[in-house]
Amino acid sequence: MSNSADSQKEPPGGGRPRMRFRPVRLLTVAVFALAGLIFFTSFNTAKGTNIRTDTSLLKLSDLIQERSHKNGQLEESNSAIRDDVDALTERGAGTKAEDAKLSALEKASGTKKLRGQAVSVTLADAPPNATAKLPGYPEPQPNDLVIHQQDLQAVVNALWNGGAQGIKVMDQRLISTSAVRCVGNTLILQGRVYSPPYKITAVGDPEKLKQAVAASPQIQNYMLYVNAYGLGWKVEDDGAVTLPGYSGTVDLHYAKPVE
Repeated sequence: MSNSADSQKEPPGGGRPRMRFRPVRLLTVAVFALAGLIFFTSFNTAKGTNIRTDTSLLKLSDLIQERSHKNGQLEESNSAIRDDVDALTERGAGTKAEDAKLSALEKASGTKKLRGQAVSVTLADAPPNATAKLPGYPEPQPNDLVIHQQDLQAVVNALWNGGAQGIKVMDQRLISTSAVRCVGNTLILQGRVYSPPYKITAVGDPEKLKQAVAASPQIQNYMLYVNAYGLGWKVEDDGAVTLPGYSGTVDLHYAKPVE
């Protein structure tokens, strides 16, 4: 490119030739422009505060934990109110057929306690300094050493496929509208936040549940990382277990268009 620039002629009419920027000058201008952009972005983000010592930023994780704890308390309160409502409902004059229908709906919805033989699956992050344990595997990247949303979803789906009558993730019962979501390396479930290890418990036929977990292609892929990098994995027979009834809200929330 320098040869064609140097051979450029003056413009017609004897005007001043077009300014030629050498690579060093271009690099200098680019560095100053980038520095200016960084300073402007930092100022705009901080809004006059020190980003490293801004209390609102440093205590964000504390705020999340506080909200999670508050949501747990609200769920307990809601559960107590629901028990009172159920007790009052049982005093009604419903027929046996209506009572049987109501009982079946409550069982299917997951709002009632469920007791039966159970299997639990526990997943955990690998040690932060983990290296490849098997020959032929590359050294792990950070994402290879943590539990992802797809891993938890794979276990939950496999247990449902294995005929689970009810499933609990950590201390919360799943219902039809439950969504297992991860942000970073934390689980957000029904307004509460959890850190690994993650324990999933399912009530059903233990053998069918374990067979479904072993047959899942997604879990088989996860097991490659378990064997190669040391991700945590444990499947256990829990014996007779009582799953709690779902105690949160059953209202559906959805997006609305802005008028």
